[in-house]
Amino acid sequence: MTSIRRRQRGVTLFFALVFLVLLTLLAVTTFNVGKSSMQIVGNFQHRNDVLAAAQEAIEEAISTTRLMLNPGGIYLTPCTTQNTRCVDVNGDGVNDVTVTLTPTPTCVKAQAVKNRQLVITSATSPDLACTVSPTPGSSGVPALPSGNSFCADTIWEVNAVAADNVTQAQTTVTEGVAVRVKTDTVATFCP
Repeated sequence: MTSIRRRQRGVTLFFALVFLVLLTLLAVTTFNVGKSSMQIVGNFQHRNDVLAAAQEAIEEAISTTRLMLNPGGIYLTPCTTQNTRCVDVNGDGVNDVTVTLTPTPTCVKAQAVKNRQLVITSATSPDLACTVSPTPGSSGVPALPSGNSFCADTIWEVNAVAADNVTQAQTTVTEGVAVRVKTDTVATFCP
């Protein structure tokens, strides 16, 4: 009877060790899955931050007249080279993302605006600058049904490459913008 108990103790010990190994494997697997899930979420959040920095740089570029007047030097205070913006994503005072407008924003299309297409409702209408007074010193808008005004509708393409300063991971955002500009600007920068 004592020999049977000894064998049973050995079997119990063996099963206890097997269950302990299985529980350890389960805990390690759960930890690894949780860790990789956190890395995926962190990478996704970081990608969104870099994408937002690129979009912010494009919005700043298209909201200024320097896009049409000086496409090679849009930002007044670039961080490294012309058309470069550095962004502190997390607010710690260190630039996390560098966004470069590359290639230089370009005018891809320009079309003269006809006089009859101008919309002038008051003395502050934006299209008023596109008109020509028939004689110097006279006021009002000439009633010209045809002919080109002094403005053109243009389409500009802005391409931003945002790179993380630590990992060098990068993303590219391209956006087009339509702008009505003076014809002398069209002659300088548009095809």
